[in-house]
Amino acid sequence: MSHVPEGLKEALEQITEAAENAGRDPRDVTLIAVGKTKPASMIREAYDLGIRDFGENKVQELTAKYEELPKDIRWHMIGHLQSNKVKYIVDKVALIHSVDSLKLAKVIEKEAAKKGVEHIDILLEVNVSGEESKFGMTPDELLEQIDEFLALERVRVRGLMTIAPFTEDPEESRPHFRRLRQLSVDIQQQNRHNNIDVARLSMGMSGDFRIAIEEGASYVRIGTMIFGERDYSHQ
Repeated sequence: MSHVPEGLKEALEQITEAAENAGRDPRDVTLIAVGKTKPASMIREAYDLGIRDFGENKVQELTAKYEELPKDIRWHMIGHLQSNKVKYIVDKVALIHSVDSLKLAKVIEKEAAKKGVEHIDILLEVNVSGEESKFGMTPDELLEQIDEFLALERVRVRGLMTIAPFTEDPEESRPHFRRLRQLSVDIQQQNRHNNIDVARLSMGMSGDFRIAIEEGASYVRIGTMIFGERDYSHQ
């Protein structure tokens, strides 16, 4: 008996409840079902239940599932992306959440041109917590470089992403999510002449997505709640 229908129902109900409690329209929050380490058959199950946005942490998993699954899926690259792997996904993803440097953004620009991809949407990954083990720019680095990101022709910055430190108490994630939202506001104000929109925020996972929604998340990345614990035995 699959865990997916029940897990998905629970996730969608909690998203709706958290959004309504925060005075937000639940339709403004996109569930990204994260299939890390899970077989394509489980993704297909969630797809058959109406989900179209799926996230993967590894390029290899994303490309394999891309070939196997329906083409109207919107794939999200949410894990750390190495420059030498960009070419494999630049024409396959709807959104890259984990752009953690200007150097990577320039590689995405170059590979998009090679593949004839007119526009590629990205989010800029910010390490708001300052944890050394986390990828992402510091808020100061991002503010210093934002104009260079915005100057790229094919790469379109759509918002920001962060991963809060792991904690047993989801409430401890709140200041990190709040800081990301404030950073988005600061960028809008700093660049008002550019008419840019970096309002989309990717934050919150199975353990803390309700808090993230209260703090303005546009995308929540939920894997374990939907698909069950990850299975690394085949890795």
